[in-house]
Amino acid sequence: MNYEDRKIVGIIASNVEPAVALNIIGHLAISIGKYSDEEIMGKAEIQDKSGIKHLGISKFPFIITKVKQGKLKNAIDVAKANSNILVADYPKDMLETKTDEELVSSIGSKENDKLEYMGAVLYGASKEIDEITGKFQLWRID
Repeated sequence: MNYEDRKIVGIIASNVEPAVALNIIGHLAISIGKYSDEEIMGKAEIQDKSGIKHLGISKFPFIITKVKQGKLKNAIDVAKANSNILVADYPKDMLETKTDEELVSSIGSKENDKLEYMGAVLYGASKEIDEITGKFQLWRID
């Protein structure tokens, strides 16, 4: 598989502060890595000339974008409707709870349309991901 065949796109709500955005992307990257197919990773370990081993990274591009919360919610809904796309989402509840039990209870008590999303990471075929995120701005600290 060519490295351009698949893509990982992180999406951050445009009103999220940089420190929180980094936290969100970190959590979502772990989730995508855990639940993705085996194709996502390059070589598991890379050994340098000194004999020190380094963990490999994704062999596909990982791009971080930003959009307004309404567009983020729409992107998540569209991506989740496509069974070929793996979606990790980050509702605001994840920032407002301390334990996994509290998080499960908080999200479980709300309808999907009542969740306020702070970010998401999508993984899938580049063409399908681009259809959803292709017009989003690249995220940067302004």
